[in-house]
This record gives sequence, structure tokens and C-alpha cells, in this order.
Amino acid sequence: ALVKEACEPFDEIESATVDRLLGRIGDARIVLLGECTHGTSEFYRMRSHMTRALIERKGFSAVAVEADWPDAARIDDYVRHRDAPVRDWAAFARFPTWMWRNREMKGFVDWLRARNGGLPDAGRAGFYGLDLYSLFTSIGVVLDYLDDVDPATAAVARRRYGCLSPWESDPATYGYAALTERYRSCENEVVRMLQDLLAARLDLERADGERYFDAVQNARIVEQAERYYRLMYYGGPASWNHRDTHMFDTLQRVLEERGPGSRAVVWAHNSHVGDASATELGARGEINIGQLCRRHFGASAYAIGFGTHCGTVAAASDWGAPMEVKEVRPSHAQSYERICHDSGVARFTLPLRAEGAARTELLESRLERAIGVIYRPETELASHYFAAHLPRQFDEYVWFDETSAVTPLGSRELAGVPETYPFGL
Repeated sequence: ALVKEACEPFDEIESATVDRLLGRIGDARIVLLGECTHGTSEFYRMRSHMTRALIERKGFSAVAVEADWPDAARIDDYVRHRDAPVRDWAAFARFPTWMWRNREMKGFVDWLRARNGGLPDAGRAGFYGLDLYSLFTSIGVVLDYLDDVDPATAAVARRRYGCLSPWESDPATYGYAALTERYRSCENEVVRMLQDLLAARLDLERADGERYFDAVQNARIVEQAERYYRLMYYGGPASWNHRDTHMFDTLQRVLEERGPGSRAVVWAHNSHVGDASATELGARGEINIGQLCRRHFGASAYAIGFGTHCGTVAAASDWGAPMEVKEVRPSHAQSYERICHDSGVARFTLPLRAEGAARTELLESRLERAIGVIYRPETELASHYFAAHLPRQFDEYVWFDETSAVTPLGSRELAGVPETYPFGL
């Protein structure tokens, strides 16, 4: 009853008013938009709707997403109308392909390109990836850059990065081999390569500042990914914390590159954008982007979570398995999701930052659902629920009682697009 009284209902996503939401966001520099699955159409469409308003009415200049940097750079080139060479690799072709190669995402990318088209370069909003899984793609980008600007250093880079080449088909295996000392660690080589690029900053930045920035970021990813794959085998929160810290550091570099006063929207899973210290994940030592943003930006970081009761979702049964459209089980009786469902309001936004009766009642620890790229409904309670304090985790909560799966892009929908189109075949 309190949720029903406090929430702001809406009908259709495209016509939902965001005026009051923008008022609550105020002058926040970072707005984090979550999702409780990696395959729900309504979440992508609502994030797009909110992000359009933040760009057009609040002057946000960067969209930073839970995706690999070099793949997102293909979108950035496209939406900012930059002359970019045709690459010999497809963007977002690594599992889970549906996470960004979907019809909902295409709609936002096309809108951003059209919106940027009538603006000077400095006024165009950019698109950036925060993640670190692109180990070998990033190596390729660094080598291509050095081949053009400094062939001698490119030769050195090939020798240093060659330490990792036996593991190109399965980078995680490298971490196991290095940990068990069956293979020497490549840490020194990748760190030295990054140091060399940073040492040459002034000369290279003068030649092409943005391309240099991209190359250095890819060199950082190689260094960070090499460490990540080694940390994976230690267990505990170390690899998770390393990844989210990297994503937060990348976000800060994007803001610095965009200039003083720049503002960014972050798209990532609830488990990344909600403050981890308000969940059982934090109790076992995990940190995340949302927590780091609150620590660094204070009230200038505004985190919005998303939830659903039932419907369908695009997900796999195992890592690397084919995508399936799966039925989402109705939410657990002791969960926040069930409270939202029992409110009887099909779609709403719920402010959580300001004190009020609803916030006070919701502060009690309850279950919250998280579905990633893998969904196992047969073990849902053990696999997909964790304890949380929702009003401490998020500043706002967006609810869709019933949701549907994203639609992956088919080859017919991509026929005839420019060769530089990020989702092209």
C-alpha cells in the first residue's frame, strides 16, 4: 500500500514523463541506470528513454556501458560521425551476443547518431565501454595504432604481447597456468608496454589526442585483463572487485577526457550500479561501481535500479550456450519484487532517496533477484536471489510487473547498413 501511494505510475515507455525524475536527479554528475537481467526489452527501452532526456535536457555527454571498450568504440565512431577504418572483426560477437546486438539497442544507437549529426564535434555525446574482457582485441588495437605512429615501438609491443599469444582462444586458461607456475606470468611485459605508451604521452597526444587516448585505454585493458584472469583462480571477491574498480577508473578517465563538468550515464546490471555495501554481496567483501561512485561523487551520483515480477528473458543455461527465450518465474514471496507486484501498479518509478513512510518500511532486509546472462529457474532461489536493503542500494527504482525478452538483431535487419555500422556483419 505504501509503495502504491509513493510511486509514480506510467503507461507506455516512450510517452512516460520524466520531469519529476529529472528534478530529483538535479545536478548529479553520474546517473547509473541498472537492470535486473541482461536480456529484458523494457529495461533497454526505458534506459534509452531516460538517457535521451538526460542528454537533451541535462547536457550529459557520455554513455558508458557494461561492455568491452574496443567494441563500444565502434559505436562511438558511428554515433559521432567519425571516419573509422573498416575492422576485420565484428563488434559484440563474443558471448553473450544478444546483450548489445539487439533491436532495442539499435534504436538508441540510431537515435544518438541522428541527434549528434546536427552538432559540432565537441557537442556530440559519446559511447564508451567500461569492461575488461577484450584482452586480445585490445592488443590488436594497440598494435594497429603503433604500426601507424611508431613502427619500432610496435615491434617491441609484438614481442611483449607475444607472451600471451598461446592463450588467445581461451584467456582464462592463462590465469590457471600462471597461477600453478606451469607458465610464466606475463605481468611485467604488459605493464612495461603501458608505461612506454604513457611515457610518450606528450608527443603522441599532440599528433592525435583521441586516438592516443583510445590506444592507452586498450593498453590498460591488456594490463588489467591479464591480472583479472590470474585473480579468477584465487576465489573470493578479488576478481569481482578488480573488474568493478577497473570499470569505475575507466568512467573517471572518460569524464576527464570529455572535459571539466562533463556528465555521464552508466548502463550496467543492478549488481554493479546499486551500492554493494547495502547488500549481502558487500557483507562478503565485494565492492562495485555504484559504491565507488557514491564514495567519490557523493550526492552527485544517482543510482536507479530496475525490477520485474514475471515474463520472458533472453538468457542462456550455461556460459557459452545458445541464447534462449526463457520464462521468468513469478517473484519470491519474501522479495522486494513481490511487494512491488502486490502494489497492483503495473509500471512505475519509486523515489527512494528522500525520507518517507515507504522508504522506512522498505529499509528492512529482503530478497532481491538478479538474472545475468545465465538463468537457471530450476534453482532460482539459490542461483538468483540475495539479501539487500533497497533504499540504501538505489536512489530510485523502476518497476515493470511483466516484461519481455530483447530481440537479437538478425542478418536481414543489418542488410545494406554502412560498413562502419557497429552491428554490421
